[in-house]
Amino acid sequence: MATAVMTSLDTKSRAASRGMSDIRIRNLFIIPTILFLIVFNIFPLIYSLGYSFTDFRASSNAPANFVGLQNYRELLNDPFIWSNFAITAKYVIVSVTGQVIVGFGTAMLLNRDIPLKGLLTTLLLLPMMLSMAVVGLFWKLLYDPSFGIINYALGLGSFEWLSNPDMALYAVAITDIWMWSPFVMLLSLAGLSAVPKHLYEAAAIDRAGPFYTFFRITLPLVAPILMIAIIFRTMEAFKTFDLAYILTSQPTTEVISIRLYKMAFQEWQTGRSCALAYIVLIMVLAITNIYVKYLNKVKER
Repeated sequence: MATAVMTSLDTKSRAASRGMSDIRIRNLFIIPTILFLIVFNIFPLIYSLGYSFTDFRASSNAPANFVGLQNYRELLNDPFIWSNFAITAKYVIVSVTGQVIVGFGTAMLLNRDIPLKGLLTTLLLLPMMLSMAVVGLFWKLLYDPSFGIINYALGLGSFEWLSNPDMALYAVAITDIWMWSPFVMLLSLAGLSAVPKHLYEAAAIDRAGPFYTFFRITLPLVAPILMIAIIFRTMEAFKTFDLAYILTSQPTTEVISIRLYKMAFQEWQTGRSCALAYIVLIMVLAITNIYVKYLNKVKER
């Protein structure tokens, strides 16, 4: 019955009256999407790969000269690039760890019968629905040493969050945590709601403590979904640009995406910036692959 529904049209439908087959209707939806991906994703990806082996500059009319792997060698031997990668790694660790702790903790608090649970969940999801630019400008006002509410609330006087080289990166990470913790919370809440209630009832009968219940029941069953959230947030944090660029211009907050932007659109080293983009892409894919392998191990337990 299901096969018949999938392979034939309703004889009274408008599509059937026009003589359109299921395959033709399917192609009408799929082909434009494939063309869109090829034009705006795959073609630029291949085109930039070719430029990464040249000394091409977009600001110059000079023809691009093939230099082989020179761009890659220079980038991998550049200590400043590795410094940018170190800053990015520090940012990813602080940001993603904070998002997991805050998001999962909030999900644990919401995973019970409380008044106005739906309204609270909706309000908590608002930060992730805002534009990066809006969030960056909003938090820049909050961090302001003269009239920012954060210093007033914490009693820090005129503490410089964004001008302090030691604190600027943490300030950007805090903003990212505020914005994307709801994403982790949403996935965690879905995982927590899927945990069978009879497991908790059996644990209560056996007089298991809250720590035992959490580490032996809750966390193992939610771990696969939590790992998916970590994978997505790690990839996005590694590529972060908007918040760091809008909030501060400190050298200690120059993540690899900002360095890539400056190399491509301020220094106009187009070929070299394409090579750096591919190095970043390879690193993101490698990190994601590690996460996926660990996720598969978690699912097998």
